[in-house]
Amino acid sequence: MKKVILIKYGELTTKKGNRNFFINTLKKNIESKLLGYEITIENDYYRMFINAKEEDIHNIIEILKNIYGIYEIVVAYMINNKNINVILDSSLEVIKQNDFKTFKVVTNRSDKSFEIHSMDLSQMVGGHILKNIKNINVDVHNPDVILNIEIRKDNVYLSTSGIKGLGGYPVGTLGKALLMLSGGIDSPVAGYLTLKRGVKLDYIYFESRPHTSIEARNKVIELAKKLEKYSFKGKLYIVNFTKIQETIYKNLDETYLITIMRRMMYKIAHSKAKSIKALALVNGESIGQVASQTLSSMLAVNEVTNFPVLRPLCSFDKQEIIEISKKIDTYETSILPYEDCCTVFVPKHPIINPSLKTIYEEESKIDFDHLIIEALETIEEIDLSKENKHNEEYL
Repeated sequence: MKKVILIKYGELTTKKGNRNFFINTLKKNIESKLLGYEITIENDYYRMFINAKEEDIHNIIEILKNIYGIYEIVVAYMINNKNINVILDSSLEVIKQNDFKTFKVVTNRSDKSFEIHSMDLSQMVGGHILKNIKNINVDVHNPDVILNIEIRKDNVYLSTSGIKGLGGYPVGTLGKALLMLSGGIDSPVAGYLTLKRGVKLDYIYFESRPHTSIEARNKVIELAKKLEKYSFKGKLYIVNFTKIQETIYKNLDETYLITIMRRMMYKIAHSKAKSIKALALVNGESIGQVASQTLSSMLAVNEVTNFPVLRPLCSFDKQEIIEISKKIDTYETSILPYEDCCTVFVPKHPIINPSLKTIYEEESKIDFDHLIIEALETIEEIDLSKENKHNEEYL
């Protein structure tokens, strides 16, 4: 018997006519993440099989755990002989690797030319196991172990357990979006959840040097790299926001500082998203979490863009967001004490129900178009797909 990795698709099975596109994208994503390993991948409409060196299987599974589009990862034993005696003896050998008192056999006979029906084969294998292992019983409802038998066209696959994958859709199947990435807890989690829906991400970060530090920039670079564990070949765009932020602070109504600042961020993000052919903006806003995240504030900010603005965290509370950030290993980086431009120049009493009439009056006092063009022309670009790069290279 040979060990292989079997991939179950899960949600991809709902795609019907587009299913092959989703499966082929998943295959390409897996191949991209497994560069450096000697593998071959075979797939059909229902399963994907990865052949690799046995000593690499553990490391490969650890990588597969972070790839969207995979419902379950199974280490299976492949036999290329459909002789019933070989199946019986191999099944016994596989299930003996487990410590159990109760078991169940489940057969999936996708090769209908195989002469024994699924139920009959399960009963034959179950009887063989009972005959050869003492003090065990069959339990079809809550067994300690399930032996899965897959009868396919060319081979038979045996397995007893699987590892839950991330699910979702393969990254890149549903277009690209631009994540407004700050150094906080929320936006990386929003990015993680957006990737789950098959959306590829690029990232945009607004810095206000010298009011924000190089450590704050490096923190965001690190967060983007952590998200790239789930994505592919993303780019981080760093916007010099200093002049715009200082101009707003010195000249406009303090209570509208946050609202107008975010409108300018959205205008810049909109232009950048358009230039890189992104289809949406993404941020980490949660309804009511801060003054700028009331529905009326969101409406006022959204008014500057006709792009969809995805807010995956809109109904999450803070503790739920923190739990996900810990799960994806962004929390400790996010809480490093380096302020971003959203936390400097914060007014004591920001408006929570901004008036568009007042916003227009305030914005008319400044030539924002010129400032936005300047900010767009000086954007720095970091290619996150380049490996073995230390943050200091970007300073």
